[in-house]
Amino acid sequence: MPVTVRLFALARERAGRSQVVLDLPEPATVADLRRVLAASYPELAPLVPSLLIAVESEYAPDDRSVTAGDEVAAIPPVSGGGTEVVAPLAVALAIAPRPAR
Repeated sequence: MPVTVRLFALARERAGRSQVVLDLPEPATVADLRRVLAASYPELAPLVPSLLIAVESEYAPDDRSVTAGDEVAAIPPVSGGGTEVVAPLAVALAIAPRPAR
C-alpha cells in the first residue's frame, strides 16, 4: 500500500525532497515504515532510528498501525537530540493542509 511521508529538516536535506512515497505491506506499523524508509532511501538510514514519526498529527510509537491515506511526517530531533524539543503543536501545524493561494 502506498503511504506518503513528509520529510522535515535534515531528513528533507538528505533526501533532497520534501516527501517520499513508500510501498508498505498490509497491515503496516510505524516499525514497518521505518524499515522500508531506511531500505528505500539509504541516505536516510542513519537518521531513521532517531526520527520522530507522526501519524495523523500525533507522535506514533513503533507499534502504531499505518494505513493508506494517513498523514505521516518524519521529523529528526533538533540540536540536542531530545524528543522534548519538538512541540506536538509544531507537528500538527507542519502536516496540516495548507490553504490554497
